[in-house]
Amino acid sequence: MAATDLPQSEADALIALAKVKVNDDSYDYPGTGGSLVVPLTSQDKREEFLLDIYRGRIDLLKGTYQNRARQVIVLVRVDFGGAPHRNPDGEEVPCPHLHLYREGFGDKWAMPLPVASFPNINDLWQTLEDFMTFCNVVDRPAIARGLFI
Repeated sequence: MAATDLPQSEADALIALAKVKVNDDSYDYPGTGGSLVVPLTSQDKREEFLLDIYRGRIDLLKGTYQNRARQVIVLVRVDFGGAPHRNPDGEEVPCPHLHLYREGFGDKWAMPLPVASFPNINDLWQTLEDFMTFCNVVDRPAIARGLFI
């Protein structure tokens, strides 16, 4: 098993694990073409996570929210405003879509974004809040909205 491959049960446990901010730093939501990486940790400080926020350069409604474990393992990713995703079996999934870690494939599989968890994908701020809820971020970092969100 590669260092970036986890058993599915371990990945599922990491996704479900309560996550908290590492410090009281304040962050600015990225502008067009920008990105932000926010450190998170488990409540017992045994696991480290990263919350990634990426914005499109031209299209303000294009971007990615991502939760990583162990620096490189993508557990959950939401892509919005972009191109469809082609799964390893050839199925094309339109954007927005959700990637969940799958053993042996990492983040290569996507599914339609569940409306119950992400009811308003056009509101990027609310979608970020929904994403943190989905990833079980219980003590959230301070992220300032900015002008274009």
